[in-house]
Amino acid sequence: MRFDFDSETRRKLGYELIDLIDRYYASLPDRPVQLPAEQRTYGALTDALPELGEDPAHVLNDIFSEMVDKGFHVPAANYFGLMNPTPTYAGFLAEAIVAALNPQLATLARSQLASKIELETVRWIAERIGWGDSFGGTFTSGGNEANFSGMALALAARFPQSIEEGVASIGARPILYASNESHHSLDKSAGLLGIGRKALRRIPVNSQLQMDPAKLEQAVKEDRAAGHAPFCVVATAGTTNSGIVDDLAAISEVCRRHDLWLHVDGAFGAAAVFSDKYRDLVKGIELADSITVDPHKWLAVPFAAGVILTRHPKTLELAFSVASPYMPKAAAAFLPDNARISTQWTRRMNSLKLWLTLRIHGRQAYEDHINRQVQLARDFAKWIDNSEEFELAAPVMLTIVNFRLKSQGRHGKELARLHAELVEEVTRDGQRWISDTIANGASVLRMMVISYLTEERHLRALQDALQAAAKKILTRESESTPANPGVH
Repeated sequence: MRFDFDSETRRKLGYELIDLIDRYYASLPDRPVQLPAEQRTYGALTDALPELGEDPAHVLNDIFSEMVDKGFHVPAANYFGLMNPTPTYAGFLAEAIVAALNPQLATLARSQLASKIELETVRWIAERIGWGDSFGGTFTSGGNEANFSGMALALAARFPQSIEEGVASIGARPILYASNESHHSLDKSAGLLGIGRKALRRIPVNSQLQMDPAKLEQAVKEDRAAGHAPFCVVATAGTTNSGIVDDLAAISEVCRRHDLWLHVDGAFGAAAVFSDKYRDLVKGIELADSITVDPHKWLAVPFAAGVILTRHPKTLELAFSVASPYMPKAAAAFLPDNARISTQWTRRMNSLKLWLTLRIHGRQAYEDHINRQVQLARDFAKWIDNSEEFELAAPVMLTIVNFRLKSQGRHGKELARLHAELVEEVTRDGQRWISDTIANGASVLRMMVISYLTEERHLRALQDALQAAAKKILTRESESTPANPGVH
């Protein structure tokens, strides 16, 4: 079977797929997140490599049905899990356009309008951050690459000779800092940059689970006294565990005093700049030297879409530009080539899904989306506060709520075991999904409002499930605990 379907086949397959996707989107407000526990399987597929093709309509319908019937549905309204949203339909349409046109964004000469759309989208984000004309940035595969890029920018800015000569040319060990609650992609990036994972200093957090600026400054002074070369601080705007936003203004002041590059991992929380009402949740983000934003989190576009932004645009080319004779340069072009400001070379157009969503819905739609989700999370936190079984375990800053079973003398591993049992109980039927995690060294339960389809009714159903699970587990626990012997 040839790859070039005729027009009739293309249209037939396209219409069938659109109908399948439409029915899927219509199901999401009430669709279970996954199969019931007893039906889930995790083994490998064993089909042989197909030598000859099959009827495309049959294959398309079969794989779509299988993925819906047996899949894990991050887009469902009852998914209260990690930072994975229900994608906007405009985002899906944009992905279809990009897949068909297949623009190559390495150079302006070979992409033209596609690159200009991407740079315009970067400008829209930078304007919401509060930066003027001096900024640069590019889309990435996600927060991991964007954070890696931010750390590479910091290294290039503070030790420019290291770009050609390597980190050994620095003459001292380069050190960077982040909180105990920051993302583990930073450890991976430190290793990949060649400075070593041990070069990342994890700074303790305060009672609000924010990086402690005083302890940060103390660590910087100690490293300098030991002959090391501090160069970068990574603050977080929306931690994965708890949605905590570091005190960005205070950390910026420490960076200013010690001439350190400030990178803000705002993969989740930086999206708050799209809300006028809640812009101050990330107050001070405009003071950063570079910022990570993941539109495929709170801005509800499909994977993959990350962004690295900096208010030092020349540093992008310093860190990433490599000359090559086979990459054409557009005559009289003044816009940057993506290959010269990015870790990637050949790259798909990750910006169109956000650009198209903004063109169709406008910034005000994100204002409403963010404001509504913040309120839903705060309402859920109020319910926790009034609960007999649960209590809050961390401040609620964005849309993540950390809570725990009221301890009744249970701590550490015992409480972690009960939390794991409770998550298993709540998620066993597949209807909804929450998780447990470790925040500041302690076991907590975690829920997140991330789908724009989530409504109060979904939260009420989750509350009912949590209450029922807690009573079941605590009753079972009390029945299995032997009574204390009396005193004789």
